[in-house]
Amino acid sequence: MKNDQICYPLDEFPVLPLFEAKEFIERGNPIINQHITAISIDKIRDAGIVYELACDLLFSQRENENSYKSYRSELSCFLHWCFDVVQLSPGEVSRRDMDKFVAYCQNPPNELIGYFNVAQFKVDKASDQRVPNPQWRPFVGKKLDGEEQQYSLSDNALKTKMAILSSFYGFLMAEDFCEHNPAQAWMNHSRFAQRRKYKANEDDLNTLAFTELQWSYLISGVEELAKKIPELHQRSLFLIKLIYSCYLRVSDVSARIGYSPIMSQFVQDKQTGIWRFNIPKSKGGKSRSIPISNALLDALIDYRRFLGLSDLPKSDEQTPLFVRHKAAGRGRDAGFVNANLGIRQVRDEVQKIIEHGANFAENAGMFEDAESMRKLTAHNIRHTGITHDINIYRRPLSHVQADAGHESIDTTSQYLHTTQTERHQSTVHKPIDSLAGIE
Repeated sequence: MKNDQICYPLDEFPVLPLFEAKEFIERGNPIINQHITAISIDKIRDAGIVYELACDLLFSQRENENSYKSYRSELSCFLHWCFDVVQLSPGEVSRRDMDKFVAYCQNPPNELIGYFNVAQFKVDKASDQRVPNPQWRPFVGKKLDGEEQQYSLSDNALKTKMAILSSFYGFLMAEDFCEHNPAQAWMNHSRFAQRRKYKANEDDLNTLAFTELQWSYLISGVEELAKKIPELHQRSLFLIKLIYSCYLRVSDVSARIGYSPIMSQFVQDKQTGIWRFNIPKSKGGKSRSIPISNALLDALIDYRRFLGLSDLPKSDEQTPLFVRHKAAGRGRDAGFVNANLGIRQVRDEVQKIIEHGANFAENAGMFEDAESMRKLTAHNIRHTGITHDINIYRRPLSHVQADAGHESIDTTSQYLHTTQTERHQSTVHKPIDSLAGIE
């Protein structure tokens, strides 16, 4: 029986464990993948994106056994509540919803409370595959002299739970999945805030963008790669330019559940003649249409010529946007070359380009810039496009807001920044009465 064809009686489970042990987290579990797919289709459209991001966060914790187990436990509990109990996307959870989640954790259903620790997954002897353990429960109670005690959640356990969820939301914000941190907001308004003021452990948005100089090194580096090894890096060059120019999230240019980007998403407006890139399904299931610059249109033409296509796509063209260099080894696209890159492949490719750009800067003696560049990731290219358009190219905030898909212009405004010198200079010649002297 193939790994992706396992049939398992999920109806017997009051709740499913969602995340594998650390040595299997990157590989995933086919049964859970099918479960998440069903949730994405029937209940929450962005469940697949949330789950993949949660797996990425867990993967980053794999070097610390205790940290990994704590994150896995709390994320399993929270996503169970979101997906199964309230059927709400984590991106839509508010501070008030967090109150409801806390109340749920303080008094969970009896069938979800276990009284001994068990492995979340086990090996099924019939299929020799790892399957969910039906004895696992997300809440663990205590026994005293063999008697089950009433379940209770201590203050320390609650603070740990919310701190981990705040970290999770910080990660989601960094990946541009959501624009707020309800777990942090809950802690700041909870009884714990009097003892300790929790503060968001996030960098200022302005620091999450490449400077003009750093961006120049990155672009120069990938252009050099595209010339030297076009069969590998013509794709990289257009990928970087597209993310930057249209402020795209990684999920906008990657194959995922229910979405695979194709060339016909580039469409020419019949009235203005300007081309745009349509995203039919983005964060939270939203769609948006982004006009593209002449420079990006030229880059698209160059990329399509390299692929042996006509200069511009037709409305019915189904060519994948970023075709694989080799066939996928597993998953729904196993064996296919003519398929888009997935989220993880896009992130990996962009990270290699950033590293190459940092090396480019380092070779030029820009050691501090190189060090800063190596701390940035794919989502920072989106931040860079927004930051540069507002502060360098002076695009109106409302235009950038629409193209970026921000719900509030307040979010877009956070990308505005000026130096102290600019602020002082703009003040010097400011009049008290602009109409003085006019009679």
